[in-house]
Amino acid sequence: MSDPRTWRTGRPEGRMDSAEQGPSPQDPAEQARAICLRLLTGTPRTRKQLADALRKRDIPDDVSAEVLSRFEEVGLIDDAAFADAWVESRHHGRGLARRALARELRTKGVDSVLIDEAVGQLDSEQEEETARELVARKLRSTRGLDRDRRLRRLAGMLARKGYPEGMALRVVRRALEEEGEDMEDLDFDV
Repeated sequence: MSDPRTWRTGRPEGRMDSAEQGPSPQDPAEQARAICLRLLTGTPRTRKQLADALRKRDIPDDVSAEVLSRFEEVGLIDDAAFADAWVESRHHGRGLARRALARELRTKGVDSVLIDEAVGQLDSEQEEETARELVARKLRSTRGLDRDRRLRRLAGMLARKGYPEGMALRVVRRALEEEGEDMEDLDFDV
C-alpha cells in the first residue's frame, strides 16, 4: 500500500519541485508592471489608483513613477479618457449631475483640469433633461403622498445625485403640475 503522504504529489510530504515553490522574487519594476496589468485587465484605472495599489504592495515610489509613466506613454493609462468615459457612463447610467461626477472623479485622483473638461461635456440642457427623466421614473412611486412630501422626496433624490437646488425644484414643480397638482401656493422653502 502506498504512503498517504505521497498521494497528491507522488513525492514524500514536504518536498516540492521548483514549479510548486512559486515564483522567484522579482525585481520591483517587474512586480509593478504585473500589478498594473492585472488591475487594468478588469477596468480602466487612473494613475492615482494604480499608484495607490503599488504603494500598498510596497513598490518603491521611484519604480512606481517610472512604470506608471511608461504605461502612460503607451496609452495604457489615460486619465483624460478615463474621466470622459466616467462622465458618459455615470451620467447616462445613474443620472448623476456634473457636481456629483466631479466629486467622484476627484476621489479617483483625476486632475481638476481634466475633471472640468470631462464634466464640461454636459451642458445645462442635457443635465436638466436627465433630471426630468429621473423625476418621471420616480413620480409614480410617490402617488398617494401629499404634495409637499412628494416635492421633498423628488427634490431630495435629485439633490443626492448632485443637481442644483433651483433646477431640482423647477423640474419637480413642472412634473407635479403636469400631473395635476396645484402648485400656486407652493413655498420653495419646503
